[in-house]
Amino acid sequence: MRNLSAIQKRYMRDELPVRLGGLAANLARIKSFSEHIEHLDVVKNLLEESKFFIEWNIPDAKLEIQTELVQLQIQLALWEYKWETIWANPVQRDDITEQANDWSKRILKISGLL
Repeated sequence: MRNLSAIQKRYMRDELPVRLGGLAANLARIKSFSEHIEHLDVVKNLLEESKFFIEWNIPDAKLEIQTELVQLQIQLALWEYKWETIWANPVQRDDITEQANDWSKRILKISGLL
């Protein structure tokens, strides 16, 4: 992963709704990049970065948003744990990409940016 400190510093300059929008964008990128088998490392980095985005957002979020973020954090960790197996199976990869897309829409909605 790139310089985590610099990423955090830049990410935290924005208000919570914009940061949640950035998380939603990352999840949408997971869907987009997962459509091409050669993007394994890119998607893996997006999973990791998204987990950090969640960690950084939780202290500033209301309880109901924290609950959603924790659920997403668990889901991302489970995906990451089995990522090599998931990536090698086109059916599982398609399922994950649809779930990432659903999460993206869900996070964007709770961000209030829509």
